[in-house]
Amino acid sequence: MISTDRMALNAKAFLIPALGLLFDALRAGRRRVLAPPLLGCLLVLLVALPARAQQPSPSQLGPALLQGTTTQGAAFDLRGQQGKVVLLVFWSTDCPVCRDKLPELRSNRAGWRKEPFEIVLVSTDRRLEDLKTYQGIAERLLLPEQRMTTLWSGAPSFRSNLPVPTRLPAAWLVDKQGRLVEAWEGRIPAEAWDRISELL
Repeated sequence: MISTDRMALNAKAFLIPALGLLFDALRAGRRRVLAPPLLGCLLVLLVALPARAQQPSPSQLGPALLQGTTTQGAAFDLRGQQGKVVLLVFWSTDCPVCRDKLPELRSNRAGWRKEPFEIVLVSTDRRLEDLKTYQGIAERLLLPEQRMTTLWSGAPSFRSNLPVPTRLPAAWLVDKQGRLVEAWEGRIPAEAWDRISELL
């Protein structure tokens, strides 16, 4: 099986010359001939690339800040979770990948229910009504212990110093000391769970 790093390296090896060809084609006025197929290839490659762990910059290391009011009306402060490993997952109800990922998140959380581990969801929906509607349907199908703490990023009480995700789902991993140690955008990779296991 080809590793994620090797796939990324091979993709980069193609992307760099392909971008050069595209630029030359556009500069030479041959955009109708070369631009469409090259653009198509580039889009396919970019979509196919797996999500990769993003190392937080030094300015992002240190205590992670996340405060707000849960959709159940309770006050939440990430500092109250110190002593636990916390996976913060940014998602949206209009993101199919995000919705498909929720059962896996619930399953892994249940598997580590005896460990100091928590998952906190942060909805980036534009309208709170969309989130409430989705939750209302889901809660009728879930047991109380399967429900996860959820914040809405549009709430007036919401405060965060975490990077703004450019792709969803996005996951920030916080260690027991409340420090941001890993970040992923796109599909949460399998190695994320290995990293969580190391921190527990």
